[in-house]
Amino acid sequence: PGVRRARAGRLPLGRPRRRRSEMTGFGQLVIGPPGSGKTTYCNGIQHFFALAGRPCAVVNLDPANHNPPYECAVSIEELISLEEVQNELDLGPNGGMVYCMEYVAKNLDWLRDRVAPLVKEGKYLLFDLPGQVELFTSHDAVKQIIRELTASKATDMDLRLCTVHLVDGHLCADPSKYIAALMLSLQSMLHLETPHVNVLSKVDLMDKYGDLDFNLEYYADVQDLQYLADRILGENEEEGGATNAKAPLAGTRLLRKKYGKLTRELCELVEDFGLVNFATLSIEDEQSVTRLVRLTDKCVGYVNAGGFSRATANEARGEFAEPGTFDERELISHAPSLTHYERHMEVQERFFRDPDAARGEK
Repeated sequence: PGVRRARAGRLPLGRPRRRRSEMTGFGQLVIGPPGSGKTTYCNGIQHFFALAGRPCAVVNLDPANHNPPYECAVSIEELISLEEVQNELDLGPNGGMVYCMEYVAKNLDWLRDRVAPLVKEGKYLLFDLPGQVELFTSHDAVKQIIRELTASKATDMDLRLCTVHLVDGHLCADPSKYIAALMLSLQSMLHLETPHVNVLSKVDLMDKYGDLDFNLEYYADVQDLQYLADRILGENEEEGGATNAKAPLAGTRLLRKKYGKLTRELCELVEDFGLVNFATLSIEDEQSVTRLVRLTDKCVGYVNAGGFSRATANEARGEFAEPGTFDERELISHAPSLTHYERHMEVQERFFRDPDAARGEK
């Protein structure tokens, strides 16, 4: 009897079919430190989608972003005000921001009721999140919001989201700041547990903050970080003659000696995980935006060519391939990918000045 009951309780083989009343939606969670360009990114992507004919809606979940330049479909200010929280609870900017996100996490019915009609209309969603790094590295409020939005059992939506983490590209000019950005990116990936795209934003301005020690490929692919640790610790200042390293300030040598081992261990930690790499973005460049959109579409399975993605529940069944009639692996294998030249060398040639040519002009 025990064996018969076990067999009777087995799940049927194959992919479970989605309920017909369930809507499939796609979108991005835009995160990053203050000043990394999140609002500018949402504004640029919204315009890009409008020109491409893709319906798009931006959800502003940043209570400090009062007058965003983009057209806002949903705003957190409809639910709670940061200034009122600070005044009534005597909180500072960071504390008030955390309270606002916790309030949203406790009132998810409000967010679901406003997001569901957008998904039903087939709109691609952009969630503009606050810049406080603790919200996406250690605090559970944002993680809870993501979990509830993507849990189809709790809603009638099958919402597929990826995280776009913007990091200001000029941090590559300072090895210490770059390693800190790597740690931030790694921590956010491990904490949020979503498909993740790390982006070096403002790549067209990177060389305006000083010459890079290595090519763009080194920073985008996060290659051997021990070379960067040597730069920070000053161990290669006297090797091979001239170098880009600056003369150490008073007391710097003592700090290097004290924190040298920690720096190397952090670099080794990032390399051991092997999760972090970066795409590049210049939001005003159409080609750069197109490449990033292809990458994010691949992360969430949004394939609008060939009719394999159902964005709404109102489309005719005959227009789309039914689940089980095609091999999903072919969608991934045929998804657009970039060559090594397109990812790194072409970007550097377009946006970076040639140091040899600059020396020749002098």
